[in-house]
Amino acid sequence: MGGWAIAVHGGAGVDPNLPQERQEEAKKLLTRCLHLGISALRSNIPAIDVVELVVRELETDPLFNSGRGSALTENGTVEMEASIMDGPKRRCGAVSGLTTVKNPITLARLVMEISPHSYLAFSGAEEFARQQGVELVDNGYFITEENVGMLKLAKESNSILFDYRIPAAGLESCSAGAAADSPLVMNGLPISVYAPETVGCVVVDSEGRCAAATSTGGLMNKKSGRIGDSPLIGSGTYACDLCGISCTGEGEAIIRGTLARDVAAVMEYKGLDLQGAVDFVVKERLDEGKAGLIAVSRDGEVACGFNTNGMFRGFATEDGFMEVGIWE
Repeated sequence: MGGWAIAVHGGAGVDPNLPQERQEEAKKLLTRCLHLGISALRSNIPAIDVVELVVRELETDPLFNSGRGSALTENGTVEMEASIMDGPKRRCGAVSGLTTVKNPITLARLVMEISPHSYLAFSGAEEFARQQGVELVDNGYFITEENVGMLKLAKESNSILFDYRIPAAGLESCSAGAAADSPLVMNGLPISVYAPETVGCVVVDSEGRCAAATSTGGLMNKKSGRIGDSPLIGSGTYACDLCGISCTGEGEAIIRGTLARDVAAVMEYKGLDLQGAVDFVVKERLDEGKAGLIAVSRDGEVACGFNTNGMFRGFATEDGFMEVGIWE
């Protein structure tokens, strides 16, 4: 074993015109989360506890798209989802359609540890939250002024269809500003009206135990009831005795490619190392989709891969390596 390691992300698909001030805010948040995880790992806290701790921090800060600061549905409300997985016995828990749970990742962990199930959604998940006494807040807590503005822009641009993959002809019908200012698209949407993405954390502790956690508000202007990759074990989140993975990006493409599980699979079946497995999956399993992922291995390695123009990410290992970045 190579010691502990941690990676965090705040989403793939970054506006190339993102103001420098916002870039620095993102780096500071990622750095803060890394230090939080490093402190916990140095105290020999298990990997599963560390990923929950870090993702709770990301959910509480409105900068990225999870918890407070989540993307808004077509109705102007927030519907959040999250999942968590403990590698040693592949235990997992997931939740979707949350509207009042302050920290969705904690409810996902309770589903894993207390319920007889792996996945609860919508009213059933909310009822379970009330039964377990987790902190609940009004839906308005999650809504930020910035996201209200982004939803308005998305609606005015007519750029969002419910399958999120509009053809080129459809893009021509977008408002001139949205389509012309940013030729980059994700899920068929101009990046300029695409909310910051999913958050996640992967950890291997000093005992070689891997864990992964992912949380999101989903897509801006999404259809109410839409479920993405983040709560789907094997797609957005996966952990086993070999590695832990958290994905971000075009949910529909990640689901089709079962991206997170595929990293572990090619390590096991093709004998690839962690970075080799990540590179293979990003290149071969996304088809025309856009996404990114972070990963750790039981040997204390960290890796990332993405085919977008950027991904908010940070890494640290026991031997002193630490890096925070956005661009390729």
